[in-house]
Amino acid sequence: MIHQYKNNGYNIVLDVNSGSVHVVDDIVYDIIGLYENNTLEQITDALRDRYSVQDIKEAYEEIGELKEAGQLFTEDIYEPYIDNFKDRPTVVKALCLHIAHDCNLACKYCFAEEGEYHGRRALMSYEVGKKALDFLVANSGSRKNLEVDFFGGEPTMNFEVVKQLVEYGRSIEEANNKKFRFTLTTNGILLNDEILDFANKEMSNIVLSIDGRKEINDLMRPTRNNHGSSYDIIMPKFKKVAESRNQMNYYVRGTFTHNNLDFSEDVLHLADEGFEQISVEPVVAQPTDSYAIREEDIPFLCEQYDILAKEIIKRKKAGKGFNFFHFMIDINGGPCVAKRLSGCGSGCEYLAVTPWGDFYPCHQFVGNEDFLMGNVDDGIVRPDIRDMFKNSNVYSKEKCKNCFAKFYCSGGCAANSYNFHGNINDAYDVGCELQKKRIECAIMIRAAMAEEE
Repeated sequence: MIHQYKNNGYNIVLDVNSGSVHVVDDIVYDIIGLYENNTLEQITDALRDRYSVQDIKEAYEEIGELKEAGQLFTEDIYEPYIDNFKDRPTVVKALCLHIAHDCNLACKYCFAEEGEYHGRRALMSYEVGKKALDFLVANSGSRKNLEVDFFGGEPTMNFEVVKQLVEYGRSIEEANNKKFRFTLTTNGILLNDEILDFANKEMSNIVLSIDGRKEINDLMRPTRNNHGSSYDIIMPKFKKVAESRNQMNYYVRGTFTHNNLDFSEDVLHLADEGFEQISVEPVVAQPTDSYAIREEDIPFLCEQYDILAKEIIKRKKAGKGFNFFHFMIDINGGPCVAKRLSGCGSGCEYLAVTPWGDFYPCHQFVGNEDFLMGNVDDGIVRPDIRDMFKNSNVYSKEKCKNCFAKFYCSGGCAANSYNFHGNINDAYDVGCELQKKRIECAIMIRAAMAEEE
């Protein structure tokens, strides 16, 4: 499968199955578009008004050499492998611990309903969290590195338990030949020096929630009872986090909505404020929500990604670059085959744990009883749910089979698919279009920066 596109003056050709990326001149680009279904004579007849016969012949031969080298028009080696892939042994390697089903913000787009997740407010006890960590160790097989995200709601509202669980996790690492990688996701309202010092010692990553410009952030992320600007409260704290971690092992994470379709301005605002690790992502909301991204918004949003990509190149070349999460693609290596085919591993390798110890496939399914998989006392009691997620992959999804982006997005988010179509093997269409554009921009950035190497 070949995907061709033009972006920022580059002619880019992606050989989907091998992952090879080629930046080519006009004649090679045009011939590749005709190569599979036409003879050299037919291609020559089609292009003789634009190029000389000799140039066409030479370019055609070059394409043939790339094909022979396994860099163009390669066969799909993964689809025949999929039956074995479904039977692969899986282990749990990551937990999302819902330390607090409570929050001190009232974000309008929150899928967790201001931290309550369709249910009661609750804080996770140390006992429940301890059982969750024990479950992770017991079900992680021979895997040494384990990941635990302290999530909410707002986890700093239950920070004493966070500290206790980290201490417990560290105490069982050596005896079990495990290493915990802890992450904290926070809105920053309660962030202080004590929490930051602890996080810098124990947290491999910190995710800081902010949407960008003050007026945009405060519109969608108001404090409860309108107790001041959340932007003004958190911005100085977040700058301190970034600097204290030497601009590494953190990222500011925002959401853009129909209210700020010019989201590139929010990304650049965060960069101008000194943040070097940035993620700003489209809201996922039902069409009835006023802030939802609509199909008619897609062309404008694609232009925004182009604007952002060009600005990132400009800043990188000037030595003032920053990382934008959705433009970070490893062309030379990238994820393992399992990750490319099935994505994040929700429901089998990755689970969410509620404050009272219930297991769900991920945080976005929490509260939907149809996806309640078990609990910390009984373990997984619904292996059918686990197997459904385990068998979900880019070949089980009709929309993904012939999509050029499938090995980069790995089939997209199962929760988004379910929420829009009632089926984890479908795909969220608006998200797909934006994902494809992001991938095209990411590859173009790599092509542009390769000129500097």
